[in-house]
Amino acid sequence: MGKVGTITRRTLLVGTAAIGAGVAFVAWKANQPLEDPFRNNPDSGDTALNPFVLIAEDGTVTIVVPRAEMGQGVTTTLAALVAEELDVSLSDIAVIHGPASSTYYNAAMITSAMPVEPWDEGMMADGFRQFANIVGRMMGLQLTGGSTSTRDAFDRMRIAGACARETLKATAAAVWSVDRATLQTRNGSVVDPSGPRSVTYAELASAAALRDPITDAEPRGPSEWTILGQSQQRVDVPAKVKGAPIFGIDMTLEDMLHGTVAIGPLPGIKPRKADRNAALAIPGVRAVVPLSSVYGEGFGIIADSTWTAFKARKALAVEWETDEGFGKGEMDAAFQTAFDTGDADLHRDEGDVEAILSEGPDENIVVADYDVPPLAHATMEPMNATARLKDGVLDIWCGNQGPTLIRSQCAEALGIEEENCRIHTMMLGGGFGRRAEFDFALYAAKLAERTDGVPIKVTWCREEDTRHDLYRPPARAKCRARLDDEGAIAAIDMKLASPSIMGSLTARIGISAFGQDATMSEGAANQPYNLKNFRVSTPEVDLPLPSGFWRSVGNSNNAFFMECFLDEIAHAAERDPLDLRLSLLDGFEPAKAVLRQVGEMAGWQGGKVRTNSAQGLAFCFSFNTSVAQIVEVSRDDEDRIAIDKVWCVADCGLVLDPAIVRAQLSGGIVFGLSAAMMQEINLKDGGVEQGNFDTYPMMRFHQCPSIEIALSRKQTFMGGIGEPGVPPAAPALANAVAALTGERIRTLPLNRTVAFV
Repeated sequence: MGKVGTITRRTLLVGTAAIGAGVAFVAWKANQPLEDPFRNNPDSGDTALNPFVLIAEDGTVTIVVPRAEMGQGVTTTLAALVAEELDVSLSDIAVIHGPASSTYYNAAMITSAMPVEPWDEGMMADGFRQFANIVGRMMGLQLTGGSTSTRDAFDRMRIAGACARETLKATAAAVWSVDRATLQTRNGSVVDPSGPRSVTYAELASAAALRDPITDAEPRGPSEWTILGQSQQRVDVPAKVKGAPIFGIDMTLEDMLHGTVAIGPLPGIKPRKADRNAALAIPGVRAVVPLSSVYGEGFGIIADSTWTAFKARKALAVEWETDEGFGKGEMDAAFQTAFDTGDADLHRDEGDVEAILSEGPDENIVVADYDVPPLAHATMEPMNATARLKDGVLDIWCGNQGPTLIRSQCAEALGIEEENCRIHTMMLGGGFGRRAEFDFALYAAKLAERTDGVPIKVTWCREEDTRHDLYRPPARAKCRARLDDEGAIAAIDMKLASPSIMGSLTARIGISAFGQDATMSEGAANQPYNLKNFRVSTPEVDLPLPSGFWRSVGNSNNAFFMECFLDEIAHAAERDPLDLRLSLLDGFEPAKAVLRQVGEMAGWQGGKVRTNSAQGLAFCFSFNTSVAQIVEVSRDDEDRIAIDKVWCVADCGLVLDPAIVRAQLSGGIVFGLSAAMMQEINLKDGGVEQGNFDTYPMMRFHQCPSIEIALSRKQTFMGGIGEPGVPPAAPALANAVAALTGERIRTLPLNRTVAFV
């Protein structure tokens, strides 16, 4: 996921004026203590010291992680933030996902939308960040995405751990009649060195929960860390290795029913005909239920087993009202209309681009058009959720990235109060933004209305999952540049056309989007390149295909446009692509440093390596992190291309767990290369053509390159890491293929034009 939208200064002023007399209430509300979702409602005798720390009677310290674990390591790194302050080992703690609660709001995601650069430490920038925290607290959005989990938790969870530690010390100090400052903590105990004597956290917890908690404890600095800053054994790995039932699809409850769904090919398309009798005739099928939501129209099936539900889905043989199919021709026309109308938001407009482009000889003009397709998330665990509606209380078990959103939408759909809707977050078998939606939970909740209090697990078949995604939208770019007589860039104009992700998302949750949609330009307009004449505009395209957040969001396509175009400019100017980028980055040393270092690691020589081997370079600043990559490719005797190696250097500022950071960058590279090589979603006959991994393939093991990661540490602010590895992968590969073959491919996936091993 990425930014939730750009809040322009005008929007901010208008919004502030509209609040008027409500400002006082907002200020009052924002200063109220956060609710502790565990206090007065403990699980299995656990004592809640604050919303992030529970202590059991047997001494087990449980750390509550407010973000979803989907392989990115948050249950390790976020738990380590608290464990560091509590003086407990990661091997001695338990970790759980936090319940749906506004207490676990994500302020960093709101901060990312503010009109302020992350390196700006001025008073106005600080004011925007404080404002973002207030807005985040008021909205109470508990979301995992935008590579914000660690950034958001860094201060809050360390402070929570420090306050819990000091509260335990204060409790012991009261018993021993000593000064709290004289006490220490060690291995889950409070220690009085003067005694010597000690008492365990378990022995103190109940009494500590009854006293006023310490709320002003300062967390420790890096020089005192013993856990943070070092690679740790991940706390989620043992359960995964043993095949423990930790994912939503593993959920099992007594007397549970099973279900699946069959939804129309596009939102708004209704079933014309369905053989419900054939489905109901299959032994074990209990019901076929009509379903209707903002995501589409169709049917839900209730059965005794998932396989039986799948058979009934097929037997339904639904015919859909698709009188006029939407395909490639209609999509091409929609993009052309968007470009032709001239109606576009300006995201960056420096200098006088039009004047510069219109003067001088035409041979100094570089022009290129680029095209990328829609993409599915293709999570290994297909969409699923288990729901039970009993005695007016709705329980939902699922892997998700937005528990408060699921709670509000499902409660509204069933006409119950939110406090009667409980979301149990499981581990995610892949998220990438897909599980920030609520359709999979909503359908389970609606079917639970029909099961008389019996829980039902609703599992989507792979074809349903692929054909009913919220896709990364297709995007196209028209790029122009003028070079001066010395080969320097005089001006660049980029028109980036795509559907609006924010427009699609806000329509689904029933609110109005405001301001510009930053996801349409991120990866281009927000890059730290110094260009005196630079314009980025975003014509919006109207398509029936629903769109959503896809790992790295707009950066994934706009970095392809930006970095491939810079390579074409370098070629036209007869300049080294690395030197060109370095010349554009004066004033932002972290970005220059990652580029220099990746060039040294790869032995960069302008792109050529040897006969039938070449390299491509790309850079992207996304989610507050600078990433540079070089991809090396080779060609065999059958003209097939192999990706041999990828070098990657990233600077995300403070590194809390180097192994997790490297793993995330490696995963992002493979994710991005898979999309660049072979992935696309096509509309045909009014629906999505691809259905399973045979038509929507992923990189196979034999295709995966050797990956070398290095971490630069020049950045003074904290960046994200789950998504920034993705954006440079596609342009680096495309630039390598161009250097190898001499042919510039401007349309993805690349296997439309070249063959890979």
